[in-house]
Amino acid sequence: MNKKSNIIYGIRTVIEAIKSGQHMERVFIQKSLKGDLYRELMLELHQTSTPISKVPIERINKFTKKNHQGVVALISPVQYHTLEHIVPKLFEEGKNPLVLILDEITDIRNFGAIARTAECMGVHALVIPARGGAQINEDAVKTSAGAFNYLPVCREKNLVDAARFLQESGYSIVSCSEKTKKVLTKADFTIPTAIIMGSEEAGISDELLELSNRVVKVPMSGSIESLNVGVAAGMALYEVQRQRRA
Repeated sequence: MNKKSNIIYGIRTVIEAIKSGQHMERVFIQKSLKGDLYRELMLELHQTSTPISKVPIERINKFTKKNHQGVVALISPVQYHTLEHIVPKLFEEGKNPLVLILDEITDIRNFGAIARTAECMGVHALVIPARGGAQINEDAVKTSAGAFNYLPVCREKNLVDAARFLQESGYSIVSCSEKTKKVLTKADFTIPTAIIMGSEEAGISDELLELSNRVVKVPMSGSIESLNVGVAAGMALYEVQRQRRA
């Protein structure tokens, strides 16, 4: 995402790009920036849940030597959606909704591979955090084999709030974690479902685990106690399809 064609700079330029509907993957802002235009920019960024990084001017200068005014934005290769729009639309279309929530998965290749599997397995939307997870950059798009062109992605400020919204909308929240004895095949995936997958380092947050209707794990027979998150996601989504096709 550091190619010049994917970068815009200047406070007013970034503000107008956001107002026109252009989605940003991340906006880098000089730490000492102040003023009315800065406040207007911050308002637009917060309203669109755009990830922000406050950095020294030296970091900004690495992107461009031109008059950036302390602001550089990376244009997203995808257009983000909102759960508030996706959820009723799926019900209106008569779908049996399946949503995949990724809790701070940071590895780009895992992220892209999961998106590819999700699109192949009929996932209707991918939910990612605005901060803390992998970015949808060129590597992620490439690894996804084009899945991001078809799979709606919702970037949410708070995954707990997003999961609670889905739960209140009639979804069963199912977390995949090794911190349980209940196996994947015992969960009912024939109903509207949101599956949560966590990072290999930290797993799923305690708040999301507590909110979940079910916490299940992939049954295993080997000596190693955990799977790569991309593989586990594929196995969980296959079980959904197996149940829904039965």
